[in-house]
Amino acid sequence: MNRRWSVLGVGLFAMIAGCAYQYGLPYLIPALRADAGLSLDRAAMLISCPVAGLLVSLALWGVAADRWGERIILAMGLAVAGAALLAAAAMRDLVALGACFFVAGAGGASIHAASGRLILGWFAAHERGLAMGVRQTGQPLGVGLAALVLPPLAAGAGLAGGLVFLACCCLAAALLVALLVRDPARTEADEPHGGRSPYRTPVLWRIHAASALLVVPQFAVSAFALVYLVDAQGWNAGTAGRLLAAAQIGGAAARLAVGHWSDRAGSRLRPMRILAMGIGVVMLSLTFGALAGWGATPVVLVVAAVITVTTNGLAFTAVAEYAGRAWAGRALGIQNTGQNLLAAATPPVLGLLVTGSDFGTAFAVAVAFPVVAGLLLPIRAEQPSTRSAAPAEARARR
Repeated sequence: MNRRWSVLGVGLFAMIAGCAYQYGLPYLIPALRADAGLSLDRAAMLISCPVAGLLVSLALWGVAADRWGERIILAMGLAVAGAALLAAAAMRDLVALGACFFVAGAGGASIHAASGRLILGWFAAHERGLAMGVRQTGQPLGVGLAALVLPPLAAGAGLAGGLVFLACCCLAAALLVALLVRDPARTEADEPHGGRSPYRTPVLWRIHAASALLVVPQFAVSAFALVYLVDAQGWNAGTAGRLLAAAQIGGAAARLAVGHWSDRAGSRLRPMRILAMGIGVVMLSLTFGALAGWGATPVVLVVAAVITVTTNGLAFTAVAEYAGRAWAGRALGIQNTGQNLLAAATPPVLGLLVTGSDFGTAFAVAVAFPVVAGLLLPIRAEQPSTRSAAPAEARARR
């Protein structure tokens, strides 16, 4: 029991460290605009470089994790990310800075493939939704950490100060992984498809597609929440950052609740469909609020920041369980590739819309995506795995 939860704790910290820079760089947009004189659309393109790095390496990290295990892959990837961020802190050329961000994203991609496999191997099916929810809180907590720390740190120490902080988080996580994480034993349950590819049917492809579509409203909110509050609502960056940090904590708590809900319901995809439809309603409300200039729009923005992050853990758990541990690294790599492809495209595309019109127009684009995602989910094909008995390795370690 202690080993399982210590592995989960280290995996959570690794997720926080990785997501703080992969998805938290929007909180350095004011520093990029002030230090480098960048327009909003150019700054948005620069902060998408880590996600672009993820895209070219996720599948490779997944294959490596399936072959060599989780511990070495996690430690290596986080170390590469930390070193690249330290190099970025010393860069003045924008092309070199973007290259460092790209390499950092490529290194940190390891956390998305390997840490998910750890959950699948160490936890039984009836507790896996909650455990994956704990692991997935790393994304909102990482973004919340960035929202809380980066704006005031960049205001005092400039862009380099924020990047050094992010680098230290990654290097500390790499050290903890090397010292404390152990790979779970492999069993026959690792191959629920008898060694054959789980992609012989469209089930995984439909989950991948739905998950990718759900990224659009999430990044529409996370990429532009701070700049919306500052530019459209007249808030100062520090106050806006604290509000959004609180929203990310709320998102983390919501992921735990949703994971527990899926364990109790014996389903990952049915709760995911309900949440997808709810996201569509919230994004529609945010659109109207931003277009009409409602004073209560920041409240809707907080709700959107919370609900848009709730589906990730369910999707990851569903993919890992259907693929089995022998294929989980590759399946999670493909899952993340699709998600991050749209994540990389969302800030620059919506940045062009914001520059040319209003924030409400950009938010409006994101309304349809979660609705289509909910309809795509293969509810009837879902395996009722959460009712099954604990795997042998999980029972042995209790």
